[in-house]
Amino acid sequence: MIRALPTLFLPRRRLLQLGLGATLASTAGLVRVSRADEPAELKDEDIFQFALNLEYMEAEYYLRGTTGKGIDDADAGGDAGAVTGGKQVSFDTPAVGEFMSEVAENELAHVRFYRKTLGDDAVSRPAIDFDAGFAAVAKAAGLGEDFDPFGNEMNFVLGGMLFEDVGVTAYAGAATVLKNEEFLAAAAGILAVEAYHMGMARSTLYRMGETAWKAAAAVSDARDKIDGSDDKDQGLQLEGKANIVPSTPDAIAFTRTPQEVLRIVYLTDQEGATKGGFYPNGMNGTITST
Repeated sequence: MIRALPTLFLPRRRLLQLGLGATLASTAGLVRVSRADEPAELKDEDIFQFALNLEYMEAEYYLRGTTGKGIDDADAGGDAGAVTGGKQVSFDTPAVGEFMSEVAENELAHVRFYRKTLGDDAVSRPAIDFDAGFAAVAKAAGLGEDFDPFGNEMNFVLGGMLFEDVGVTAYAGAATVLKNEEFLAAAAGILAVEAYHMGMARSTLYRMGETAWKAAAAVSDARDKIDGSDDKDQGLQLEGKANIVPSTPDAIAFTRTPQEVLRIVYLTDQEGATKGGFYPNGMNGTITST
């Protein structure tokens, strides 16, 4: 049973980050192709389940990097998949370590929020593979075979940017499809927090200098090659200037569909894929196919 939301000023953030957070619409309107294995019309609960899958991944990433361990069994669900990879990062800059710890707490709060809201319909954590996922990202972006997102603070923030940028674009699309006003209010709050995360990650990387700029641009380009035909990614520089806020010419956040988000986290440009990349067995719930 789906539990009714109390006045939703509860944990905020990321409803669908759907990649890493959310999902679903183009700037002009919702663009979606139904498949035989998906309902013709998505329910709000389907979107929340999709978001929960992504929140599991983000929470595991940040918790492992800041504490050395992931989500407790009590927060992972009764049929939780295994998590491969991840270790505590040695932060050279105390402020960066504090930033990342705050993000970890936020992401864990999101997991708990979705599980509480969905009740018995909350999906368990799917299998997550950071080793295979980031190896594929590094290969596609030309970062080198020895790239380790947990190896130093720059790499860790770079890995976080991979999730945060996608989450913001996903949440921007969610507002066009959510029907329940309280769910929509939660999505708006989560979008704001995800944007705070993204701004922090991008500005932190920008201050790290040219090496970080080039790595971020490579990740952005690689991500843009697999998510679809539209150019929705921007690096840390645009026309030789800082580009902390990637957006349209009207300063509006880009949107991504669930399928575009899944292409990024499954690390594939193929239609109909149901697993891969960071999710070796695919996501749990209704929205699972690119």
